[in-house]
Amino acid sequence: MNTGPTGSAVKAVRRSFASPLASVLVILLTVLWTVPTFGLFIASFRPSGASATSGWWTAFAHPQLTLSNYNTVLFHSANFGTSGGIMPFLVNSLAITIPATLFPLSIAAMAAYVLAWVKFRGSDALFFFIFALQVVPLQLALVPLLQLFSGGAHIGTIALIPALNVSGTYVSLWTAHTMFALPLAIYLLHNFIAQIPRDLIEAGLVDGASHFRVFRTIILPLATPALAAFAIFQFLWVWNDLLVGLTFAGGSQAVEPLTVRLSQMVGSFGGRWELLTAGAFIAIIVPLAVFFSLQRYFVRGLLAGSVKG
Repeated sequence: MNTGPTGSAVKAVRRSFASPLASVLVILLTVLWTVPTFGLFIASFRPSGASATSGWWTAFAHPQLTLSNYNTVLFHSANFGTSGGIMPFLVNSLAITIPATLFPLSIAAMAAYVLAWVKFRGSDALFFFIFALQVVPLQLALVPLLQLFSGGAHIGTIALIPALNVSGTYVSLWTAHTMFALPLAIYLLHNFIAQIPRDLIEAGLVDGASHFRVFRTIILPLATPALAAFAIFQFLWVWNDLLVGLTFAGGSQAVEPLTVRLSQMVGSFGGRWELLTAGAFIAIIVPLAVFFSLQRYFVRGLLAGSVKG
C-alpha cells in the first residue's frame, strides 16, 4: 500500500474531485454543454417564419412546433435537387461507417495480439514504427491515396501496383478510413492486450491451443471493453468525417455520406435554419444511440489498467 508523498497526493486529488464544489461544477458544465444540443432540437421543430424572426428559446412562450421540417429534409427531393432528400445519404453513412469501424477493429486486434504475445525478430521495431505513423497528418496521405486508388503506383514506366479504379466507391472510403485508424487502434489495443496475465496465455498454449484459438477464446472476451471503447471512437470519427468523404467519394451521390450532403445544404440553403437544424439533429441521433448502447463498455475500457493489484 502506497503511503508516501505520491499516495497522499492521489488521495488529495480524489478528495478534491469528490467535494460538493466539484459536483456543482460538473453539473454546470454538463448543462452548458447540453444547452446548444437542446436548442438545436427545439429549433428543428419550429416553422420557417418563427426560425427566421426569433430565437429557439421563444418557443416556450409561443410554441409553434411542426414535424414538416423532418419530412422535408428526409423525403422531399424538390428542396435539395436529389431524389429521396437526405435519406439516401443517411444510408450511405451507415454503409460507410459500419464496415470502416469493423475492419480496423478486426485487423488491429489481431495485430496487437501478435505484437504483444508472438515475439519475432523486429517485432519491437515494427511496433514503434506503427506507433510513429500516428504523427503523419491525415491530409498528407489524401492525394497519394487518391492517386493509388485511381491510377495505381508507378516508378517511371514500371507499375508497382496496377490501377485499382476504386475511386468513388465504398471500397475507397473503407480502405482510407481503415488505414488512417490502424496506427492508433493497434497502439491502444496492444497496450491493453499486453496487460493480460501471461499465465492465461501460456496455459492455453500448453494445452495445445493455437495462437488463433487463444486469441479467439481468451483475448477477445477479455479485451471486449477496449474493443468497444475504440469502436465508439472510430464510429464517431467516421460518421462525423467530411474530408475523407469529400475526397474519396469522387462527387458520386451514390456513395456520399450524410456530412457531405449537410455541407451542401449549408451552401445552398443557408437561410433555411429549420431545415438545417432538422438535418443536423438527424445526423447526431445515430452516434448518440451507439454511444449510449455501448456506454458501459466504454467506461470499462477507459478504466482498464488504471488500477492494479
